[in-house]
Amino acid sequence: MKITVKLFALLSTYLPEGATGHEAKMEVAEGATPALLIERLRLPPKMTHLVLVNGVYVPPSERARFKLSEGDALAIWPPVAGG
Repeated sequence: MKITVKLFALLSTYLPEGATGHEAKMEVAEGATPALLIERLRLPPKMTHLVLVNGVYVPPSERARFKLSEGDALAIWPPVAGG
């Protein structure tokens, strides 16, 4: 199935070849989860602070259980500091 992966800030360097801007279309297996994609993309776990699927927050405790569906948009942000 196809999903869209969006990686922001420094994480965009982890996008697969063929990415446009900060996003890429990816083919993933049925039953794929955000945790599996984080691992597949080799994202440092400490850098995956905010994870959303179709704009809905997925807490760390749910990332290995939440099943992605055809057409989903997975967006990931690193921790942000500022004031």
